[in-house]
Amino acid sequence: MQSTWKPNNTRQGEFKRKASEFRNWITPDGNGADFAAEAGRYHLYVSLACPWAHRTLIFRQLKNLTDLIGVSVVHPDMLNNDWTFVHDEISEKHYGTTGDTLYQSEYLSQHYYKNLDHYDGVVTVPVLWDRKQRCIVNNESSEIIRMLNSSFNHLTGNTQDYYPEALRPAIDEVNEWIYHDINNGVYKTGFASTQAAYEENCQKLFSSLDRVDDILSQQRYLVGDEITEADWRLVPTLFRFDAVYHTHFKCNIKLISEYKHIYPYMLALYQHENISETVNLAHIKRHYFNSHRSINPYGIVAVGPEQDWNAPVTREQLTTPKSDPS
Repeated sequence: MQSTWKPNNTRQGEFKRKASEFRNWITPDGNGADFAAEAGRYHLYVSLACPWAHRTLIFRQLKNLTDLIGVSVVHPDMLNNDWTFVHDEISEKHYGTTGDTLYQSEYLSQHYYKNLDHYDGVVTVPVLWDRKQRCIVNNESSEIIRMLNSSFNHLTGNTQDYYPEALRPAIDEVNEWIYHDINNGVYKTGFASTQAAYEENCQKLFSSLDRVDDILSQQRYLVGDEITEADWRLVPTLFRFDAVYHTHFKCNIKLISEYKHIYPYMLALYQHENISETVNLAHIKRHYFNSHRSINPYGIVAVGPEQDWNAPVTREQLTTPKSDPS
């Protein structure tokens, strides 16, 4: 284990994210897989700071899975390349920590070692855990949200589909460039270790944010007039942008609040039913500013900016869907 958290960079100073290693699947009846959808069987290990874990918390809310799938929240500090379950009254109150509610483990890595004794990969969140077999099902957020989107419908009665078959090609296309240029683009910008790598990725990031703003000037959501997985994959990055990425990762060409169409779109998604419950900015800021000592050596947490997340979003601020006669 490293003594401090450090990004994985190439010789050219480019940040490279390692692929997730646990890729099993939950199906409604378990056919074709070892994991069947069952109430109370599965558990999520998350950090409230991590945008990838945030996706899974959003889908857990959207799909009425809060009573079916439990959650354990790690401490925001990650100073030794491992997530910890440090938990006390202060961290619970300010950062929403829970400790390991299943096994009272000290570190998340202990769950990885339960699967592979000699695991030498990266310990990441989210982790979708099977309580019955006591193993990791999956630690790839893009796959976990697809399972949450459809595999438990017969248990919840919630058939809202955020990855409808007719829109899948469009969703996949948008996801691809948003992931590389925005979701991961903030990390490639912030963790760049050369000026050239920083400037290249920063320009790509803001070119793609401009592209998003242009799309939202013409339609309500990323792939049309229907909210989809693509929107819920983008918005965790937007929630963190002005408070963390703009300052901490030097993504400072513009603030999200300066975008005419992205900003009200972000606020509307935050104000969507129960989504605000998944956002803990104190946890988010504490993790980034205090854990990334390679780019913030003293761990000083920025106090700003002031943001009114519940500011009214008017119809005039949002693009009216073509199908909306009003």
